[in-house]
Amino acid sequence: MAAPSPAPRPAAAAGPALALRPRLPSPSQEVRDERFERHGVRLLLKRDDLIHPDLPGNKWRKLVPNLRAAAGRTVLTFGGAYSNHLRATAAAGRLLGFPTVGIVRGDELADRPLNPSLARCAADGMTLRFVDRATYRAKGDPEVLAGLLSAFGDCCVVPEGGSNSLAAQGCTELGRELRGSADVAAVACGTGGTLAGLAAGLGPGRRALGIPVLRGGFLGDVVRGLQEEAFGGPAGSWSLDERFHFGGYARTPPALHAFADEFEQRHGMPVERIYVAKLLYALTELAAEGAFPSGTTVAAVVTGAP
Repeated sequence: MAAPSPAPRPAAAAGPALALRPRLPSPSQEVRDERFERHGVRLLLKRDDLIHPDLPGNKWRKLVPNLRAAAGRTVLTFGGAYSNHLRATAAAGRLLGFPTVGIVRGDELADRPLNPSLARCAADGMTLRFVDRATYRAKGDPEVLAGLLSAFGDCCVVPEGGSNSLAAQGCTELGRELRGSADVAAVACGTGGTLAGLAAGLGPGRRALGIPVLRGGFLGDVVRGLQEEAFGGPAGSWSLDERFHFGGYARTPPALHAFADEFEQRHGMPVERIYVAKLLYALTELAAEGAFPSGTTVAAVVTGAP
């Protein structure tokens, strides 16, 4: 079920969606699992991880509209030391032939060997700039951003996680692809852009469910803000369940690994731990709680691979 190989270094002007050769619509896979079936719930896996080998899942959907807007200019974006968003942006730069800059949280990393994630970014041509955590937290401040941009000239700035109004608009197609096949579409959330677009695209009579992987209770305001920017106001029906972050971003305790290992053995599908495992665990718990009426079809959006 691998996606087609991308064409070698096509010009960005040719159009990123065409040049990256995505596999769309992504396939939906029904899984038979008694933890859902005993409650009359049908589980689908929306395999967005198969859209593209280098830009899987919501990374493709969120990045392509931003790359189209960048029109070949340098793309500058932000992320932590293990950011999948940085890796996807760097890969897109390599495949489409435009420069990329990654502003990385943690100036202490500058003098250390690059971890495998950042090494992949560098190998794909991304310029890495390490900043202290205070500067990183203030990255949205115009003065701080101007200081970062001064070193790199004319850049298209894409926010952390790729979530902005363009990304939300790009994710509406995910919702449209699930119309007619799911009553509830669930996705793990980091920065909120995928949920904002998913809900907008689902159409009436269906709802989107977000499972935040970070603590803090801030994501509802973020999603509402993204929908305001992207669609002019609320769009679609959505909700969040904040209980399944397992302590915060990248926190993957033994209980979560045990759940993911067991799911892999049952269904023969690798389970990414930071996002997808938390989503699937949450849905299993919600089914047991009776959160989904009998007869409900739930689609779990698989946003990335291990």
